Amino acid sequence: MPLAFLAIDQGTTNTKVLLVAEDLRVLARGSSAVPLDMPAPAWFEQDAEVIWAGVLDAVEQCMNAVPNVVLAGVTISVQRESVVAWRRSDGRALAPVIGWQDGRMAEFCAELAAEGADAMIRARTGLRLDPMFSAPKMRWLVDSLRSAGAASDDLCLGTVDAFLVHRLTGGDTFATEAGCASRTLLLDVDKTAWSPELLDTFGIPAEVLPEVRTSAGGFGRTAGAGSIPADLPVLAVLGDSHAALYAQGCRTEGAAKATYGTGSSVMAPAVRRHGFSGLLSTTLAWQIDDPAFALEGNILATGAALASTARLLGVADGPALAALAATVSDAGGLIMVPAFAGLAAPHWDRDAQGLLVGLAGDTEPAQVARAAIDAVAHQVCDVVDVIDDENAPLVELRADGGGSRSDVLMQAQADLLGRPVAVSAAAELSALGVVELALNVERGERGAGPGGAVARVYEPQIDVDRRAVARARWRDAIRRSRGLDTGR
Repeated sequence: MPLAFLAIDQGTTNTKVLLVAEDLRVLARGSSAVPLDMPAPAWFEQDAEVIWAGVLDAVEQCMNAVPNVVLAGVTISVQRESVVAWRRSDGRALAPVIGWQDGRMAEFCAELAAEGADAMIRARTGLRLDPMFSAPKMRWLVDSLRSAGAASDDLCLGTVDAFLVHRLTGGDTFATEAGCASRTLLLDVDKTAWSPELLDTFGIPAEVLPEVRTSAGGFGRTAGAGSIPADLPVLAVLGDSHAALYAQGCRTEGAAKATYGTGSSVMAPAVRRHGFSGLLSTTLAWQIDDPAFALEGNILATGAALASTARLLGVADGPALAALAATVSDAGGLIMVPAFAGLAAPHWDRDAQGLLVGLAGDTEPAQVARAAIDAVAHQVCDVVDVIDDENAPLVELRADGGGSRSDVLMQAQADLLGRPVAVSAAAELSALGVVELALNVERGERGAGPGGAVARVYEPQIDVDRRAVARARWRDAIRRSRGLDTGR
């Protein structure tokens, strides 16, 4: 029996676990749904104990499928900016997980910006001051737990990777991966260390935060839980979008990837560390020796836009919505802006409102469905426009994630982008990317690989004039969503 890796991929709506052979073949799969709660408008919460139980359940599914497998180690890919508070003594969660798309600290961020903190934060972190990132959520949890009388000397605070590492190792390892740490607004990415100035700005005590380690720097050994054997090395950790970029092999100018999940990450290798406008994030993608940087635009609602529209129209889910959208050639003049919790990159407007422009008496459900599909593609185009202007013109977009399985969405993306879209053949790119990184480091290979197999390439099928009209109408709808003067 060949050696295999237990690859944990903890995402926004599902926890997936793969058994992956050394040649990156998937030997078994397990999954467990993660419920998402919205206790107030723009609040997104999850239960950390449900996440942990889901990891154990998905691992058990894999181990039952291949009972005699010999495990070489564990790798982890995770949703990134979501924040967990837990007890150092026993690993138990102290509060709900605050999800990455949560906007409850928008006013707090606005106050910091009014005090002039945004420029300093951007210089240290490469990120904008926005409630999507972790530090504002951490501040909310610190204040909440203090009010509840929680003991600060027993508090751990971190992103989901740190929580899982702590639980997997039975509390022996309290550490986070550099790329995940770079999404908190607390890491000085030039020094790859927590910044005392940023900790002071957000009011986060240094002692509650994990140690920052390189992406394959070793994260302890498993303590044994459920079907997870004891004494397995936790080899490597990456943020899910970073792992997808690594697996796609995007490391040269003109390359970029888009991951279509609940939200979307559009990411390209950065041609430099400094000097960007700030419309996109300069993020630490991974660190083996020196940090590798990427330019990234995060979109709050892509898969979420499809799911919400499906619910509105009374169809089963996103794939059913895409099938409905495929029955019409266009949206009949409709433009949807899915600003359910405002807009992130490149607009950065948490006050933006969701809207549907062009509704008529004869509008059909299929046209509404098509408008939702087009909205996903337009949002990706908005990010690519900035990558073209500030980084390097995009030659081809590589696509992965659940939404990349939709023919109608991928064709819309190619049409509106005006460039080919190459869809990955692998469905679990994030999990495979971090395994590939662990293997490459073990073999002494420092760079990302050539990229995985491509299932299909979608070529643009509309002309330049039609594309320009569609993009102009989208930009007009964005101005309306943001409450800006449209000039009419």
